[in-house]
Amino acid sequence: MTKSAHATGAASVWATYELTLEGPSSGNPFHDVQLRAIFRHGEREVRVNGFYDGNGQYKFRLLPDEAGTWSYVTISNAPELDGAQGSFEVGAAKPGHHGPVRVSNRHHFRYADGTRYINIGTTAYVWNLQGEAVEQQTLATLAEAPFTKIRMCVFPKHYRYNQNEPDRYPFPLIKQGTSAWDGSFNGGNGGWEFDFERFEPDYFRHLEMRINQLAEIGVEADLIIFHPYDRWGFSRMSPAQDDAYLKYLTARLSALPNVWWSMANEYDLMPSKTLADWDRFIHIVSDNDPFGHLLSVHNCFAFYDHNHPRITHSSIQRSAASNSALWREKYGKPVSIDECCYEGDISELWGNITPQKMVRRFWDGTVNGGYVTHGETYYNDSETLWWAKGGKLIGESVERIAFLRRILEDGPDEGLDPVKSTGAYRIQMAGGLDHVVLQQLFASPQGEEGWSRVQAWWATAGQPHRYYLTYMGENQPRELTVAVPPDERYSATLIDTWNMTETKLSDSVQRGDVLHFEPKPYLAMLFKRVEG
Repeated sequence: MTKSAHATGAASVWATYELTLEGPSSGNPFHDVQLRAIFRHGEREVRVNGFYDGNGQYKFRLLPDEAGTWSYVTISNAPELDGAQGSFEVGAAKPGHHGPVRVSNRHHFRYADGTRYINIGTTAYVWNLQGEAVEQQTLATLAEAPFTKIRMCVFPKHYRYNQNEPDRYPFPLIKQGTSAWDGSFNGGNGGWEFDFERFEPDYFRHLEMRINQLAEIGVEADLIIFHPYDRWGFSRMSPAQDDAYLKYLTARLSALPNVWWSMANEYDLMPSKTLADWDRFIHIVSDNDPFGHLLSVHNCFAFYDHNHPRITHSSIQRSAASNSALWREKYGKPVSIDECCYEGDISELWGNITPQKMVRRFWDGTVNGGYVTHGETYYNDSETLWWAKGGKLIGESVERIAFLRRILEDGPDEGLDPVKSTGAYRIQMAGGLDHVVLQQLFASPQGEEGWSRVQAWWATAGQPHRYYLTYMGENQPRELTVAVPPDERYSATLIDTWNMTETKLSDSVQRGDVLHFEPKPYLAMLFKRVEG
């Protein structure tokens, strides 16, 4: 009799399809049993790794990208799991199912089905380990917020305001240690002991449930695989244990459509890991993810080399979001400033910027062709700070980020690319004012020879001959000279990015016209081409 696996539910495009087999539970199934499956659709093959989910159950998952008839066959060193086969029908994608996010137009993003994706992130590192009440509150908050991505850890986090123990652990607990914050990180394990040769399936099931709930509200899960804020020893496992963890994680999660892989939060704060380790980790994750999710490495001090061929986008910690244009050119990939400091009032330098600064950094990143991630660290007596635990958002930047999102949604489908003729762009590409060559700064850029001279200093992004968005930041000019291409007409709208207003200044302007308005900080100007 031919063996076959049990399926959960019907299959559809861009929805996780799971199959289950019964197999051995003695010994150490996580280590001793290997399981793979080959899925076929027409002439195509998709190879996936299976995983042990406890209680004698083994699972393997597919993320179908085409409708029609698919078949599978399993390969295993356990006779009970080897040679299982079957077929199933995959239906059309359900509403809202767009597949994984991919890189598009070199510096932007798009869902696999071609639908536009705008990366507007937030950070709540261990929101998924706070218990049912807070986790449900976080999901409810996100459902009303403008964010399309959340940065979150796979492992628990040890840090100030993070002394509570999670309800569950990723590995079997042998001995409990201390939970007290001693002001350090990445040090001793506080007396904790775990069996790193086995996993706790319930921990990963809970993680999967939360990731799936994020998908239901349109939020991507940017999963931080390693981090240094650790009292349990998860950041200091052996190389073999690290590798086994990566293979187990990718086997379980690769078929979830809304996963991004962030190899680390602040990779350079883990002295036990070498650059060779990080390169190995990148290859393990990408080799064992047949569905090609986005992959990045996040820094504290020195950048990881984002030119690595398997890194899909630059994940950067810096407050200077205006440098997005420079990093786009340097790496040739999308730039996501995933940590630009946090709006809040805690004592740490990075955790007390004003909401005005947070909003400015979003706009600086936008008009320089990048994307920015939000964070919030306002203290409260329960120490439920959004950046760590989720819960509620109280800061003033969120509604203004939502205002920016609406503007971007009404903008070009391709995304916004920096206008290279502005003074801001030229100075940045020169390496700053210390390196500017005067003749180059004022010479007509390539393609604009013969255009009437208009000095455009402000950073501007858009799509040529159609759309231009200029941001003036904390400066407060009372006028702006129009720098659109000659012989074209545009509408001009003044945007107050803090007060969230849009004021039409003119239905038709052309190059060289001067617009006058009330001087105040945080203004932007939007030019849209009109006929005539």
